[in-house]
Amino acid sequence: MKMKEDRRWAEPETAARRIMEHARAFEPVQDGRIYIEKINYPMIYQDKATPAEYWAGLEYAKDQGWLEYHESGTFVRMTQAGKDLFA
Repeated sequence: MKMKEDRRWAEPETAARRIMEHARAFEPVQDGRIYIEKINYPMIYQDKATPAEYWAGLEYAKDQGWLEYHESGTFVRMTQAGKDLFA
């Protein structure tokens, strides 16, 4: 008997790739900035990821060099490596 369903975003790489899709869908403003709420809202409220899954995905994307996370926590920038995911 299966007590709990598998979480779709439990794997950090899967969550990171979805975060990158959300980041790509948003038109960057002022110096390539992508406001963090433009990726965390759809990930948490539309895709139903938990905050822990979202954060693990964001950390994975940063570690892979796909996103630069600003120290203020208000925005990210997509790097060339992140853009190359969709090439």
